[in-house]
Amino acid sequence: MVAREDFTRLTGPYRRELIAHCYRMTGSLDEAEDLVQETYLRAWRSFGRFEGRSSLRTWLYRIATNACLNALEHGRRRVLPAGLPLDGLAAYGMPPGGHGDAAWLQPLPDRVAGLGSWSPADPAEVAVTRQSVRLALVAALQYLPPRHRAVLILRDVLGWRAAEVAGLLGTTTAAVNNVLRRARARLAEAGPDPDAIREPAEPGLAAQYAAAFRDADIDALMRLLTSDAVLEMPPLAAWFRGPAAIGRFLSDRVLTGPGVMRLVPAAANGQPGFACYLRHGDGGYRAHAVQVLEPRAAGLGRITIFLDPALFASFGLPSVLAPDLAPDLDLVPA
Repeated sequence: MVAREDFTRLTGPYRRELIAHCYRMTGSLDEAEDLVQETYLRAWRSFGRFEGRSSLRTWLYRIATNACLNALEHGRRRVLPAGLPLDGLAAYGMPPGGHGDAAWLQPLPDRVAGLGSWSPADPAEVAVTRQSVRLALVAALQYLPPRHRAVLILRDVLGWRAAEVAGLLGTTTAAVNNVLRRARARLAEAGPDPDAIREPAEPGLAAQYAAAFRDADIDALMRLLTSDAVLEMPPLAAWFRGPAAIGRFLSDRVLTGPGVMRLVPAAANGQPGFACYLRHGDGGYRAHAVQVLEPRAAGLGRITIFLDPALFASFGLPSVLAPDLAPDLDLVPA
C-alpha cells in the first residue's frame, strides 16, 4: 500500500492544473473542485495498480476527464447571458433566473488556477493556461458536446496525440481527428474574436475602469468601451451592447453616486478583474459581485459581472469591509 504522504507528494503538484482542466470542461469552479476531489479519491484507491505506462500527470488527466464526462452526461450546459437569444434592453429589469433553467458560467480565480505572477509553474505553461481559460473561450467550449469538448482540450490545449485521446475515449484515431475538425470549426463560429485576446493598447485600462466605476463617472466609463462592448450580469438574463446602452443601464440602476461601490483587485480567467463591494447604511461595504474584464486593443470589449457574493471566498476575500478599512483596500493595478 502506498503511504498517504507519498501519494500526496507525488500527485499534489497537479491539483491546480487539474482544476483548470475540469473548469474548461464544465464552466463551473464549484463542479471543477468537486471533480478534482473525485479524481484524487479514484487515484488514491487505484494508485497501487498504477504501472507507469504513462506519466503520472497523464494518468491523472485520464481519470479527471472521465469524471468530467460522467458528470456532464446529466448536467446542463453553462452559459453567459450574452450567449442567449435575448435582446438586452428587451430583458431590462428581468429578475434573477429569468431565463428558465439556465445554468450560469462561473469565473475561475487566478489564485486557484495558479496564474498569479507568484506561481511556481513554468512561465510558458502559465501563458498557455491563461489563454485557455479566457472567459469567452470557456463559454464557447460549452456549446460543444462533452466528448467533442474533451477532444479539443486534450489535443489543442494539452497537446495529447490523437492515439492517446482515442485510447482514453475508446475510439479510433480517425474518429478523434474527425471530431477535432468539427470541434475547431464550431469553436471558430462561437468563440471569441482573435482581437479579444490581444493586449490592450493602454496598459492602465483596468485601473482607469476601476477609478471611473468607483467615482460613478459614466462618461469616463463609456470612453473606455469598444463600440461593440457587452455588459452582462449573471444570474440576470439581461445584457447590453454598446457604450450608450451600457452607460444608461449603469447610470439608472447601478452607479447612483460616487463611493457607492468599492473595487478590490481579483483577477480571474487570466484577465483583469475586481471584487465589488456595495456600501450599506452602516457605512461598511459588503460583498456584492465579481467583475471580469476583457481588454482589447481598442478598449474594454466585455464586462461580465457575476452577482454572487458567495464567490468571494474562492478569491480569498472577506465578505465585509469595515468603513475605516475600505479606503485602504481600494487598490487597483497600475
